Amino acid sequence: MQTPYEQGCYVAHTGTDVYGPGKVIGVEGEWRRVRFVYFVATIRADDLRAASASETEQVREWLRQKQARYGGQW
Repeated sequence: MQTPYEQGCYVAHTGTDVYGPGKVIGVEGEWRRVRFVYFVATIRADDLRAASASETEQVREWLRQKQARYGGQW
């Protein structure tokens, strides 16, 4: 069964690590808008996988740094 990766899930791309891990910030059908550490991109859900524990922590730390620096919701 395919995991839908709803908004707020931590994910990584299945084929490349160039994006870094990320967090799903939007869902539209089979497409997911993901705030990756290095990019924001729209990716098909089946091109994503669940982030590992270390990848999840990397994203959380990155988001904390951005919020501390710029404020607002990341």
